[in-house]
Amino acid sequence: MSVETNGAPVSAETSSTATDGASAEFGRLAEPFRRELLALCYRMLGSADEAEDLVQETYLQAWRGYSSFEGRASLRTWLYRIATRACLKALERRARRPLPSGLGAAEDDPEAQVGQWRTDIAWLQPIPWHGPAPADPAITVASRESMRLAFVAALQHLPPRQRAVLILRDVLAWRTSEVAELIDASEAAVNSALQRARAQLRQIAPTEDDVSEPTEAAARELLDQYATAFETADITTLTRLLAQDAVFEMPPVPTWYAGRDRIARFMVAQVLRPDRFRLLAATEANGEPAFGLYLRNEAGEYLPHALQVLTLGDRGIARIVNFHDPDLLPRFGLPERPPH
Repeated sequence: MSVETNGAPVSAETSSTATDGASAEFGRLAEPFRRELLALCYRMLGSADEAEDLVQETYLQAWRGYSSFEGRASLRTWLYRIATRACLKALERRARRPLPSGLGAAEDDPEAQVGQWRTDIAWLQPIPWHGPAPADPAITVASRESMRLAFVAALQHLPPRQRAVLILRDVLAWRTSEVAELIDASEAAVNSALQRARAQLRQIAPTEDDVSEPTEAAARELLDQYATAFETADITTLTRLLAQDAVFEMPPVPTWYAGRDRIARFMVAQVLRPDRFRLLAATEANGEPAFGLYLRNEAGEYLPHALQVLTLGDRGIARIVNFHDPDLLPRFGLPERPPH
């Protein structure tokens, strides 16, 4: 069987070969952008699962339309356009994903019983991430810190289009004209949205000083001391390692604590017992150090309990987010049991 193109007969086999060649070309050219598109979708959605699904959707849509791609913009820009619009569409029917600190005031009484698990809330998810992608346009501190839990949680407070504008302009350093074309808006509208987004973010996001990191050697020592103190219930050392204005959260529990002293009192009253936990530091989440937290059962076995993500500052541990989801541990490369 054959078909005619411009008057010349083309066999089905030739057509199939051309299609296969175009698919291979698309895969070779588009694959290097997958990781940064994942970062974009994650920042927009606050969900690692949904971000991965939308990246897959983006590549499928782009693959289907690649034969009509005219190259008036770069392939990267075209993929970003598809991904951003997919995120905006998805956010039309989704509530923002918070951390507990985004829902209400901190608990004043560390000895009071914590709230019940809220499984009706779609919580912010952590994502396996080890720093910025090589293909990112700016390998900078700002790019790396834009994946931190606190920053992604703050983004969730912004309306979707403001969220997209701020990510594209301030994180990815796109020009105003590029963003305007991508979201079908005027440059004036983009600038206005960016100003509003920046103003709101300043009220809820940490400043650069708040997240300034200790040196690598100091961070490693801090983490080692923290793990030992947590496992041995050494509250004196643990308190010393916390920043004065530290935050402790534990989704899906909505209760959270602010301030070194309240966190320490909560730990003593409701969490720490010698040999109750094992901490395994073998991974990162959102570019920050993360521990696998294993809880000892009545038989003396340590079973997966939570993923604990720490934000380190030059004044100590600034934030601890305890994700009570044992299923997270294998996704972050952590074993089913801690080594003896």
